[in-house]
Amino acid sequence: MKKNMLASVAAASALVLSLSACGGSRGGDAGGGADDGSNEGARIGVAMPTQQSERWIADGENVQAQLEELGYEVDLQFANDDIPTQVSQIENMINGGVEALVIASIDGTTLTSVLETAEAQDIPVIAYDRLINGSETVDYYTTFDNFQVGVQQATSLLIGLGVLDENGEETGEEGPFNVELFAGSPDDNNATFFWDGAMETLQPYLDSGVLNVPSGQTEFDQAAILRWLPATAQARMEDLLTVGGGERIDGVLSPYDGLSIGIISALTSGGYSADDLPVVTGQDAEVGSVQSIIAGEQYSTIFKDVRELGERAVLMVDALMKGEEPEVNDTETYDNGEKIVPSYLLESQIVTVDNYEEVLIDSGYYTAEEVQ
Repeated sequence: MKKNMLASVAAASALVLSLSACGGSRGGDAGGGADDGSNEGARIGVAMPTQQSERWIADGENVQAQLEELGYEVDLQFANDDIPTQVSQIENMINGGVEALVIASIDGTTLTSVLETAEAQDIPVIAYDRLINGSETVDYYTTFDNFQVGVQQATSLLIGLGVLDENGEETGEEGPFNVELFAGSPDDNNATFFWDGAMETLQPYLDSGVLNVPSGQTEFDQAAILRWLPATAQARMEDLLTVGGGERIDGVLSPYDGLSIGIISALTSGGYSADDLPVVTGQDAEVGSVQSIIAGEQYSTIFKDVRELGERAVLMVDALMKGEEPEVNDTETYDNGEKIVPSYLLESQIVTVDNYEEVLIDSGYYTAEEVQ
Protein backbone atom coordinates (compact mmCIF):
# COMPACT_ATOMS: atom_id res chain seq x y z
CA MET A 1 0.00 0.00 0.00
CA LYS A 2 1.13 3.52 -0.58
CA LYS A 3 2.41 5.55 2.34
CA ASN A 4 0.23 8.53 1.66
CA MET A 5 -2.85 6.35 1.33
CA LEU A 6 -2.27 4.66 4.68
CA ALA A 7 -1.65 8.00 6.31
CA SER A 8 -4.99 9.19 5.02
CA VAL A 9 -6.70 6.20 6.65
CA ALA A 10 -5.14 7.05 9.99
CA ALA A 11 -5.98 10.69 9.60
CA ALA A 12 -9.54 9.99 8.57
CA SER A 13 -10.06 7.74 11.58
CA ALA A 14 -8.59 10.16 14.09
CA LEU A 15 -11.04 11.74 16.50
CA VAL A 16 -11.37 15.47 16.09
CA LEU A 17 -11.20 17.06 19.51
CA SER A 18 -12.11 20.61 20.42
CA LEU A 19 -9.64 22.19 22.79
CA SER A 20 -10.86 23.59 26.08
CA ALA A 21 -9.18 24.52 29.33
CA CYS A 22 -10.58 22.94 32.45
CA GLY A 23 -9.38 22.72 36.04
CA GLY A 24 -9.36 19.71 38.35
CA SER A 25 -10.52 19.52 41.92
CA ARG A 26 -7.39 21.19 43.21
CA GLY A 27 -5.92 22.68 40.04
CA GLY A 28 -5.39 26.32 40.96
CA ASP A 29 -3.65 25.86 44.30
CA ALA A 30 -2.41 22.31 44.13
CA GLY A 31 0.50 20.54 45.69
CA GLY A 32 2.45 23.39 47.19
CA GLY A 33 3.13 24.88 43.76
CA ALA A 34 5.24 27.99 43.68
CA ASP A 35 3.27 30.95 42.34
CA ASP A 36 6.51 32.64 41.25
CA GLY A 37 7.08 29.83 38.73
CA SER A 38 10.22 28.49 40.46
CA ASN A 39 10.70 24.73 40.12
CA GLU A 40 13.92 24.57 42.12
CA GLY A 41 13.87 21.60 44.50
CA ALA A 42 10.29 20.49 43.82
CA ARG A 43 10.15 16.70 43.94
CA ILE A 44 7.81 14.76 41.61
CA GLY A 45 6.89 11.10 42.01
CA VAL A 46 6.59 9.04 38.83
CA ALA A 47 5.14 5.52 39.26
CA MET A 48 5.32 3.19 36.26
CA PRO A 49 3.85 -0.34 36.15
CA THR A 50 6.76 -2.47 34.96
CA GLN A 51 10.20 -2.74 33.42
CA GLN A 52 9.20 -5.93 31.62
CA SER A 53 7.96 -3.87 28.67
CA GLU A 54 10.31 -1.61 26.73
CA ARG A 55 7.41 0.77 26.25
CA TRP A 56 7.08 1.52 30.00
CA ILE A 57 10.83 1.91 30.43
CA ALA A 58 10.79 4.51 27.66
CA ASP A 59 7.81 6.28 29.22
CA GLY A 60 9.41 6.48 32.65
CA GLU A 61 12.77 7.69 31.40
CA ASN A 62 11.15 10.20 29.08
CA VAL A 63 8.99 11.76 31.80
CA GLN A 64 11.96 11.86 34.15
CA ALA A 65 14.21 13.55 31.61
CA GLN A 66 11.67 16.20 30.68
CA LEU A 67 10.88 17.02 34.32
CA GLU A 68 14.57 17.28 35.17
CA GLU A 69 15.08 19.64 32.23
CA LEU A 70 12.61 21.98 33.93
CA GLY A 71 14.49 21.80 37.22
CA TYR A 72 12.42 19.23 39.10
CA GLU A 73 13.78 16.37 41.15
CA VAL A 74 12.23 13.05 40.16
CA ASP A 75 11.53 9.86 42.08
CA LEU A 76 10.95 7.28 39.33
CA GLN A 77 9.82 3.80 40.36
CA PHE A 78 8.81 0.66 38.44
CA ALA A 79 6.62 -1.91 40.21
CA ASN A 80 7.15 -4.91 37.91
CA ASP A 81 3.39 -5.50 37.67
CA ASP A 82 3.05 -6.16 41.40
CA ILE A 83 0.17 -4.16 42.90
CA PRO A 84 1.39 -4.11 46.55
CA THR A 85 4.80 -2.95 45.33
CA GLN A 86 3.26 -0.04 43.45
CA VAL A 87 1.13 0.95 46.44
CA SER A 88 4.22 0.85 48.67
CA GLN A 89 6.24 2.89 46.18
CA ILE A 90 3.58 5.60 46.05
CA GLU A 91 3.36 5.65 49.86
CA ASN A 92 7.13 6.12 50.02
CA MET A 93 6.94 8.93 47.46
CA ILE A 94 4.34 10.72 49.58
CA ASN A 95 6.36 10.21 52.75
CA GLY A 96 9.44 11.41 50.87
CA GLY A 97 7.85 14.79 50.21
CA VAL A 98 6.79 14.70 46.57
CA GLU A 99 4.67 17.65 45.47
CA ALA A 100 2.89 15.89 42.61
CA LEU A 101 2.34 12.31 41.44
CA VAL A 102 2.32 10.93 37.90
CA ILE A 103 0.94 7.39 38.01
CA ALA A 104 0.59 4.71 35.35
CA SER A 105 -1.32 2.19 37.42
CA ILE A 106 -1.07 -1.58 37.29
CA ASP A 107 -4.67 -1.98 38.40
CA GLY A 108 -6.66 1.23 38.23
CA THR A 109 -8.96 0.14 41.06
CA THR A 110 -6.42 -0.52 43.83
CA LEU A 111 -5.02 2.91 44.66
CA THR A 112 -7.95 4.54 46.47
CA SER A 113 -6.49 4.41 49.98
CA VAL A 114 -3.01 5.60 49.12
CA LEU A 115 -4.44 8.43 47.02
CA GLU A 116 -6.53 9.56 49.98
CA THR A 117 -3.21 10.10 51.75
CA ALA A 118 -2.03 12.18 48.81
CA GLU A 119 -5.23 14.23 48.92
CA ALA A 120 -4.81 14.87 52.64
CA GLN A 121 -1.42 16.39 51.87
CA ASP A 122 -2.75 18.36 48.89
CA ILE A 123 -0.62 16.43 46.40
CA PRO A 124 -2.15 16.52 42.90
CA VAL A 125 -2.41 13.27 40.97
CA ILE A 126 -2.07 12.84 37.21
CA ALA A 127 -3.13 9.48 35.78
CA TYR A 128 -0.71 8.57 33.01
CA ASP A 129 -2.11 6.59 30.07
CA ARG A 130 -4.13 4.29 32.38
CA LEU A 131 -7.11 5.79 34.14
CA ILE A 132 -7.24 5.40 37.93
CA ASN A 133 -10.74 4.26 38.83
CA GLY A 134 -12.88 4.57 41.94
CA SER A 135 -11.14 7.63 43.35
CA GLU A 136 -12.03 11.30 43.46
CA THR A 137 -8.35 12.03 44.02
CA VAL A 138 -7.43 11.99 40.34
CA ASP A 139 -7.00 15.52 39.10
CA TYR A 140 -6.03 14.99 35.47
CA TYR A 141 -5.53 12.25 32.94
CA THR A 142 -3.34 12.18 29.85
CA THR A 143 -3.55 9.40 27.30
CA PHE A 144 -4.23 8.63 23.67
CA ASP A 145 -7.70 8.40 22.18
CA ASN A 146 -8.02 4.77 23.21
CA PHE A 147 -11.32 4.08 21.45
CA GLN A 148 -9.73 5.35 18.25
CA VAL A 149 -6.73 3.07 18.80
CA GLY A 150 -9.16 0.15 18.72
CA VAL A 151 -10.74 1.50 15.55
CA GLN A 152 -7.30 1.72 13.96
CA GLN A 153 -6.39 -1.83 14.99
CA ALA A 154 -9.57 -3.19 13.45
CA THR A 155 -9.14 -1.02 10.35
CA SER A 156 -5.61 -2.31 9.80
CA LEU A 157 -6.89 -5.89 10.18
CA LEU A 158 -9.53 -5.27 7.52
CA ILE A 159 -6.97 -3.65 5.20
CA GLY A 160 -4.60 -6.56 5.67
CA LEU A 161 -7.37 -9.01 4.80
CA GLY A 162 -8.31 -7.01 1.72
CA VAL A 163 -11.81 -6.14 2.97
CA LEU A 164 -10.83 -2.47 2.91
CA ASP A 165 -8.43 -0.82 0.51
CA GLU A 166 -5.57 1.51 1.38
CA ASN A 167 -8.01 4.42 1.63
CA GLY A 168 -10.28 2.58 4.05
CA GLU A 169 -12.94 1.99 1.39
CA GLU A 170 -14.71 -1.36 1.02
CA THR A 171 -13.34 -3.51 -1.79
CA GLY A 172 -16.35 -5.78 -2.16
CA GLU A 173 -14.37 -8.73 -0.83
CA GLU A 174 -16.89 -11.07 0.84
CA GLY A 175 -14.56 -13.64 2.40
CA PRO A 176 -15.41 -15.35 4.58
CA PHE A 177 -12.24 -14.80 6.59
CA ASN A 178 -11.55 -16.66 9.81
CA VAL A 179 -10.32 -14.35 12.56
CA GLU A 180 -9.66 -14.71 16.26
CA LEU A 181 -9.93 -11.86 18.75
CA PHE A 182 -7.70 -10.86 21.66
CA ALA A 183 -8.29 -8.18 24.28
CA GLY A 184 -6.08 -6.54 26.88
CA SER A 185 -5.96 -6.90 30.64
CA PRO A 186 -9.37 -6.54 32.34
CA ASP A 187 -7.83 -4.48 35.15
CA ASP A 188 -6.58 -1.88 32.65
CA ASN A 189 -9.29 0.66 31.85
CA ASN A 190 -7.79 1.23 28.39
CA ALA A 191 -8.37 -2.37 27.37
CA THR A 192 -12.13 -1.93 27.17
CA PHE A 193 -11.75 1.21 25.07
CA PHE A 194 -9.47 -0.66 22.64
CA TRP A 195 -11.96 -3.53 22.49
CA ASP A 196 -15.02 -1.33 22.04
CA GLY A 197 -13.40 0.65 19.23
CA ALA A 198 -12.29 -2.51 17.46
CA MET A 199 -15.57 -4.35 17.85
CA GLU A 200 -17.66 -1.40 16.68
CA THR A 201 -15.56 -1.46 13.51
CA LEU A 202 -15.62 -5.25 13.03
CA GLN A 203 -19.22 -5.99 14.03
CA PRO A 204 -20.84 -5.20 10.65
CA TYR A 205 -18.47 -7.66 8.98
CA LEU A 206 -19.14 -10.30 11.63
CA ASP A 207 -22.88 -9.79 11.17
CA SER A 208 -22.66 -10.06 7.37
CA GLY A 209 -20.46 -13.16 7.44
CA VAL A 210 -17.44 -11.53 5.83
CA LEU A 211 -15.63 -12.32 9.10
CA ASN A 212 -16.05 -15.52 11.08
CA VAL A 213 -14.66 -16.39 14.52
CA PRO A 214 -14.08 -20.18 14.51
CA SER A 215 -13.80 -20.42 18.30
CA GLY A 216 -16.99 -18.45 18.84
CA GLN A 217 -15.18 -16.39 21.49
CA THR A 218 -16.40 -12.88 20.76
CA GLU A 219 -16.85 -11.45 24.27
CA PHE A 220 -14.29 -9.29 26.05
CA ASP A 221 -14.05 -11.64 29.03
CA GLN A 222 -13.26 -14.55 26.71
CA ALA A 223 -10.59 -12.64 24.82
CA ALA A 224 -8.93 -10.74 27.71
CA ILE A 225 -5.29 -11.43 28.64
CA LEU A 226 -4.57 -10.62 32.29
CA ARG A 227 -1.58 -8.29 32.79
CA TRP A 228 -1.01 -8.25 29.04
CA LEU A 229 1.30 -11.27 29.36
CA PRO A 230 2.73 -12.62 26.07
CA ALA A 231 2.96 -16.15 27.45
CA THR A 232 -0.75 -16.11 28.29
CA ALA A 233 -1.58 -14.89 24.79
CA GLN A 234 0.59 -17.61 23.28
CA ALA A 235 -1.15 -20.29 25.36
CA ARG A 236 -4.59 -18.98 24.38
CA MET A 237 -3.67 -18.90 20.69
CA GLU A 238 -2.47 -22.49 20.95
CA ASP A 239 -5.81 -23.44 22.50
CA LEU A 240 -7.73 -21.54 19.79
CA LEU A 241 -5.94 -23.47 17.07
CA THR A 242 -7.24 -26.63 18.71
CA VAL A 243 -10.76 -25.31 19.37
CA GLY A 244 -11.02 -24.10 15.78
CA GLY A 245 -10.85 -27.65 14.52
CA GLY A 246 -7.95 -27.05 12.18
CA GLU A 247 -9.60 -24.29 10.16
CA ARG A 248 -7.15 -21.84 8.71
CA ILE A 249 -6.89 -18.54 10.60
CA ASP A 250 -6.72 -15.55 8.27
CA GLY A 251 -6.35 -12.79 10.84
CA VAL A 252 -5.87 -12.09 14.54
CA LEU A 253 -6.92 -8.92 16.31
CA SER A 254 -4.17 -8.29 18.86
CA PRO A 255 -4.28 -5.12 20.99
CA TYR A 256 -0.59 -5.05 21.99
CA ASP A 257 2.76 -5.92 20.41
CA GLY A 258 3.80 -8.13 23.31
CA LEU A 259 0.71 -10.26 22.80
CA SER A 260 1.34 -10.27 19.04
CA ILE A 261 4.77 -11.84 19.52
CA GLY A 262 3.23 -14.61 21.64
CA ILE A 263 0.42 -15.13 19.14
CA ILE A 264 2.85 -15.39 16.23
CA SER A 265 4.97 -17.86 18.16
CA ALA A 266 1.90 -20.05 18.70
CA LEU A 267 0.97 -19.81 15.03
CA THR A 268 4.43 -20.77 13.78
CA SER A 269 4.66 -23.69 16.21
CA GLY A 270 1.15 -24.66 15.12
CA GLY A 271 2.14 -25.15 11.50
CA TYR A 272 1.99 -21.70 9.89
CA SER A 273 5.07 -20.81 7.87
CA ALA A 274 6.78 -17.44 8.14
CA ASP A 275 5.51 -16.42 4.70
CA ASP A 276 1.96 -17.67 5.28
CA LEU A 277 1.04 -16.14 8.62
CA PRO A 278 -2.37 -14.60 9.32
CA VAL A 279 -2.75 -10.82 9.45
CA VAL A 280 -1.76 -9.94 13.05
CA THR A 281 -2.24 -6.46 14.49
CA GLY A 282 -0.58 -4.82 17.50
CA GLN A 283 0.09 -1.64 19.42
CA ASP A 284 3.00 0.42 20.78
CA ALA A 285 5.51 0.02 17.94
CA GLU A 286 7.94 -1.90 20.14
CA VAL A 287 11.27 -2.69 18.52
CA GLY A 288 10.66 -6.44 18.37
CA SER A 289 7.35 -5.98 16.60
CA VAL A 290 8.70 -3.39 14.19
CA GLN A 291 11.39 -5.90 13.28
CA SER A 292 8.66 -8.53 12.90
CA ILE A 293 6.71 -6.21 10.59
CA ILE A 294 9.82 -5.61 8.47
CA ALA A 295 10.36 -9.39 8.31
CA GLY A 296 6.80 -9.90 7.04
CA GLU A 297 5.47 -11.62 10.16
CA GLN A 298 3.36 -9.14 12.13
CA TYR A 299 1.21 -7.04 9.80
CA SER A 300 0.68 -3.80 11.71
CA THR A 301 1.07 -1.92 14.95
CA ILE A 302 -0.36 1.30 16.33
CA PHE A 303 2.24 3.98 17.02
CA LYS A 304 1.60 6.09 20.08
CA ASP A 305 4.37 8.65 20.41
CA VAL A 306 5.19 8.47 24.11
CA ARG A 307 7.44 11.49 23.71
CA GLU A 308 4.26 13.53 23.24
CA LEU A 309 2.52 11.70 26.08
CA GLY A 310 5.41 12.40 28.43
CA GLU A 311 5.50 16.02 27.35
CA ARG A 312 1.80 16.41 28.09
CA ALA A 313 2.21 14.92 31.58
CA VAL A 314 5.14 17.22 32.26
CA LEU A 315 3.17 20.26 31.08
CA MET A 316 0.40 19.28 33.48
CA VAL A 317 2.82 18.98 36.38
CA ASP A 318 4.49 22.26 35.54
CA ALA A 319 1.17 24.11 35.34
CA LEU A 320 0.07 22.72 38.69
CA MET A 321 3.34 23.64 40.35
CA LYS A 322 2.89 27.19 39.08
CA GLY A 323 -0.65 27.41 40.41
CA GLU A 324 -2.15 27.24 36.92
CA GLU A 325 -4.78 25.01 35.34
CA PRO A 326 -3.38 22.40 32.91
CA GLU A 327 -4.72 22.37 29.37
CA VAL A 328 -7.18 19.58 28.57
CA ASN A 329 -9.23 18.72 25.49
CA ASP A 330 -11.77 16.24 26.85
CA THR A 331 -14.11 16.70 29.81
CA GLU A 332 -16.74 14.08 28.94
CA THR A 333 -15.21 10.70 28.11
CA TYR A 334 -13.31 9.37 31.10
CA ASP A 335 -15.60 8.57 34.03
CA ASN A 336 -13.66 6.74 36.74
CA GLY A 337 -16.74 5.87 38.75
CA GLU A 338 -16.39 8.88 41.03
CA LYS A 339 -15.91 11.77 38.62
CA ILE A 340 -15.31 12.74 35.02
CA VAL A 341 -11.55 13.20 34.95
CA PRO A 342 -10.37 16.18 32.85
CA SER A 343 -8.18 14.67 30.16
CA TYR A 344 -5.82 15.44 27.32
CA LEU A 345 -6.09 12.95 24.45
CA LEU A 346 -3.40 12.45 21.83
CA GLU A 347 -3.66 10.87 18.39
CA SER A 348 -2.10 7.60 17.20
CA GLN A 349 -1.16 6.18 13.81
CA ILE A 350 -1.32 2.88 11.94
CA VAL A 351 2.14 1.54 11.02
CA THR A 352 2.92 -1.21 8.51
CA VAL A 353 5.95 -2.18 6.45
CA ASP A 354 4.94 0.47 3.93
CA ASN A 355 5.25 3.48 6.22
CA TYR A 356 7.40 2.49 9.22
CA GLU A 357 10.40 4.44 7.90
CA GLU A 358 8.40 7.63 7.49
CA VAL A 359 6.60 7.35 10.83
CA LEU A 360 9.27 5.86 13.08
CA ILE A 361 12.66 6.56 11.51
CA ASP A 362 12.18 9.95 9.90
CA SER A 363 10.56 11.25 13.10
CA GLY A 364 13.61 10.23 15.12
CA TYR A 365 11.67 7.78 17.31
CA TYR A 366 14.03 4.99 16.27
CA THR A 367 17.20 4.86 14.23
CA ALA A 368 17.33 2.56 11.22
CA GLU A 369 19.92 0.44 13.07
CA GLU A 370 17.61 -0.11 16.05
CA VAL A 371 14.92 -1.83 14.01
CA GLN A 372 17.15 -3.92 11.74
